[in-house]
Amino acid sequence: MNDIWNGFYGQENVKEILNNIVGSNKIPHAFLFSGKEGVGKDFCAIKFAYLIYSKLFKNDLEIDKKLKSISSFSEPYIKYIIPLPRGKSETDVNGPFDKLDNDDIQLYREELNTKISNPYHQIKLPKANNIKISSIRDIKNFLSMNYDDIPYRIILISDAHTMSDSAQNALLKNLEEPPEGVIFILTTPFKNQLRETIRSRCWNINFKPLSNNELKGILKQYYDVDDEVSDKLVPFADGSLSTAIKLLELDFDDLLNKTISILRFSLGRRYNTAYKLISEIIDKEGTGAFTFLIQMIIFWLNDVQKYKLNYQEFYFSNHLDTIKKFSENFPSTDINSVAQSLEDLLLQQKNNANINILTLSLILKLARVSILK
Repeated sequence: MNDIWNGFYGQENVKEILNNIVGSNKIPHAFLFSGKEGVGKDFCAIKFAYLIYSKLFKNDLEIDKKLKSISSFSEPYIKYIIPLPRGKSETDVNGPFDKLDNDDIQLYREELNTKISNPYHQIKLPKANNIKISSIRDIKNFLSMNYDDIPYRIILISDAHTMSDSAQNALLKNLEEPPEGVIFILTTPFKNQLRETIRSRCWNINFKPLSNNELKGILKQYYDVDDEVSDKLVPFADGSLSTAIKLLELDFDDLLNKTISILRFSLGRRYNTAYKLISEIIDKEGTGAFTFLIQMIIFWLNDVQKYKLNYQEFYFSNHLDTIKKFSENFPSTDINSVAQSLEDLLLQQKNNANINILTLSLILKLARVSILK
């Protein structure tokens, strides 16, 4: 039984719950896997399907073939629903792929193949912000087909929170009267964006952030990241593989050094220099890099707090000189208040505030520390 979970890191409590459910032979018809982005929720759904087939149908002569179909996201064993872009002139009457152009379809296939070979891969398609109502309506067609030789079928809805109200209503109808042998698995980092009527019909299972060692294991096995790089990077990932991968893509060492430079320029009230550096990063890496800059600065502020409390482990272990100088020059600074003000900027960014205004606000908030000295 433990072999089923090979390659899936962490989440021991989740594994125990799912093992017990399958062992009871009383499998609920709907699950909600919630937890922060990048902790393996979709991968766990695939492993859960493995577990069901391996436990309940271990004498099936075609079990290996069926498990391969599950891992390949192949219908009719599993229907995989994710956010998709809208095609030109697409309406809700069209099927989810009907109006997509060849490039979109090709990219989808490439991303799906990557996920098949690396189940921790997160599929991201341009302009795919929502799960279409047509994708949910398509479930009806999937369920209308009878497969006597397939005892369980899985409907996996990834990023379920991106369903519109109409899509959630359509899903609710399926959840209210689920056919025998069909299991819905919804995965999301934002379960509160789902209707209570959906949440209440699902068996809720919460996923924890991954430990640093678990992240290192995933990065090594699935992304071929060496130990030296992951040792530096994973403390900043906050238990999320998605964050770790984004930090890799941003050139982590460069981001680390530029974070220190932005702090020095802002605290030294070199506003134009700080603004120019942040703008260059955003122009090169996109507005998402602004989020990571703020998070990195918050980590640095946490190190300042640790230094004051005589802790020995730091995120910015190679930049202790900046932490020491800040603590000596600004001993009365309310670190928690500064960090909270930066958290507010992250919230504003999520609400689509102007990135130039946010950049200026970040610099001024940091500069204010030295002005109030």
